[in-house]
Amino acid sequence: MFKILEKQTVAEKINRFVIEVKDIALKALPGQFVIFRVDEKGERIPITISDADKENGTITVFVQEVGKTTEKLGLLKKGDFLRDVAGPLGVPTDIENFGTAVCVAGGVGTAEIYPIARELKRVGNKTINIVGARSKNHLILADEMKKISDELYITTDDGSYPSGRKGFVSDVLKEIMEKTKIDIVFAVGPVIMMKVISEITKDKKIKTIVSLNPIMVDGTGMCGCCRVSVGGTPKFTCVDGPDFDAHQVDWNELILRLKTFNDKERISLEEFHKCRII
Repeated sequence: MFKILEKQTVAEKINRFVIEVKDIALKALPGQFVIFRVDEKGERIPITISDADKENGTITVFVQEVGKTTEKLGLLKKGDFLRDVAGPLGVPTDIENFGTAVCVAGGVGTAEIYPIARELKRVGNKTINIVGARSKNHLILADEMKKISDELYITTDDGSYPSGRKGFVSDVLKEIMEKTKIDIVFAVGPVIMMKVISEITKDKKIKTIVSLNPIMVDGTGMCGCCRVSVGGTPKFTCVDGPDFDAHQVDWNELILRLKTFNDKERISLEEFHKCRII
């Protein structure tokens, strides 16, 4: 059992949790993730580690409520316990001084890009960060991202963030590419966003790393559920990733695989809502 030390709703349907997991906190590196199980009968869900406090033995994660399990997680509060937390899992993000690094995040992907951008800045990169959300009500970590950015751009689909702009992160990236020599791009967010970023940078031959989020079960390479095609070769996201060369990813296959259980996930959520009403 793992105790929730802090729980805060930081944006619409996005919750921040600080969880006591000493062994994981000691080893966690940017880009890695954990797998939660809310209760004994719960499914396993992968969540990227946004921060790790080795001294206090805690990790911080941000979880968006999009299905039954994430909604169940959202019902928990400070002092409650999670049944299982396994990790750290996955290969850490390669952090070095590339020169000028652009980090692009969409939605809750900002929580995943934050530790990467922070470490890129720490080792000497010029960090240009682009953060996007549907609206100001869905934006997270804006102040934290500002502190670690040489340049920070914030976009919202509806233009509701006061000091940001209306539009998409891809629009901003195109503008930056026209005036700045970029050495590497990191992108985390919705699959369609990462696909668009990949197409933009591929034409300019800019190295681009994406963190993939396919359907995942065990997180240790045994089930094969998180299989993706990279450079024509099958890879397991949980043990070979989650970071991959964006220009080698078969995006169309990934998008199709993510839809595999859409109907079942919808039914599960509907039944969960019915049970709560009863």
